[in-house]
Amino acid sequence: MLKCENMRRRYLILFALLLLLLQPQGLRAQYVGSGSSVFNFMDLPVSARMAALGGTNVSMRNGDLSMSMANPALLGDMTDKVLSLNYAYYLPGTMFGSALYGHNFGRSSIEKHPDEPDKPNYFAAGIHFLDYGRMPYANEQGDKTGGTFGAQDILINLMYARQLGPHFSVGVALKPIMSFYETYNAFALGADVGAHFQLKDSTFQLGLSLQNIGWQLKGFYSKEGGQVREMLPLNLQLGFNYRFKHAPIRLGMTIHNIQHWNLGYEHTNLEKEEKSNIEWYDMMFRHTIFFIDIVPKSDRFYLTLSYNHRRRAEMALKDQRSFAGFAVGAGVRIYKFNLGFTMYQATKSNFTYQVSLALDINSMLK
Repeated sequence: MLKCENMRRRYLILFALLLLLLQPQGLRAQYVGSGSSVFNFMDLPVSARMAALGGTNVSMRNGDLSMSMANPALLGDMTDKVLSLNYAYYLPGTMFGSALYGHNFGRSSIEKHPDEPDKPNYFAAGIHFLDYGRMPYANEQGDKTGGTFGAQDILINLMYARQLGPHFSVGVALKPIMSFYETYNAFALGADVGAHFQLKDSTFQLGLSLQNIGWQLKGFYSKEGGQVREMLPLNLQLGFNYRFKHAPIRLGMTIHNIQHWNLGYEHTNLEKEEKSNIEWYDMMFRHTIFFIDIVPKSDRFYLTLSYNHRRRAEMALKDQRSFAGFAVGAGVRIYKFNLGFTMYQATKSNFTYQVSLALDINSMLK
């Protein structure tokens, strides 16, 4: 009887969280159109694994600590005492990367809750940064006037997740965000909430995440009425994946920016008669990311191919072959190290190469 009561209470908590995630008024109030929001560096994939999955993933709970940056509910038993280091090369002079550490705590009563892990409270902390390098000062005509300046974006992530029975987990993240551009700077406070469901054998997983709930506490500039504070780029995502029992294959899909239909850019430099509307089916697929994973039961390596239609539509070159929208990644586990590498086209002229290294400190101490 006591166990049934505890399960009912946990399901009520999960249901309340889902209602909060899907609250339509909040979603409409915080949407900022494509290409016009602040802190867009948060959309960049934080690890090679995330990049290989198309840029984001909210459903795959496999012990990769970096996945919790998209959905804090993806923290779990396998992220305890794991250190994750990630680096990406975009353009010469830029530096982009992240560092995270996970730690689990708390104790469960095995007699009362035999299906719960020993440490059902999951915690992680990390930093995510983008350094644009040094840029020269110039006037309106583009003539260099001497000297250089820098620009940096920094995000600190504090995440907590809780296991609710053998199938459900929920999580929340607090995110202070800072930007420093020459003499301009801004500070914001954001939050993520997420939920995750999986079958006992983990063949099917489902994730839901609402990212970037918050606003600037200090804006980049002021107007006559005072300082301009902008909302963060809200993103509601739903994803699922299925791993075949008798084949080393996992298929999955992520639906992003559910809170807003139109993901197109407004071309303000074109005349009205020149503007072309995006067809409904094209816009629908801009919300989707598909991936296929080749993963053996031992989980000692993976090979991933993904397709992001929005990236394809925005980055493809007219009358030229392009890799835009596709990402290819691979990873291998050697001793206590997990090494990942991914290649994809994030700009129209260059490929991006992303490398990740995860170290299981807990296993090394045994």
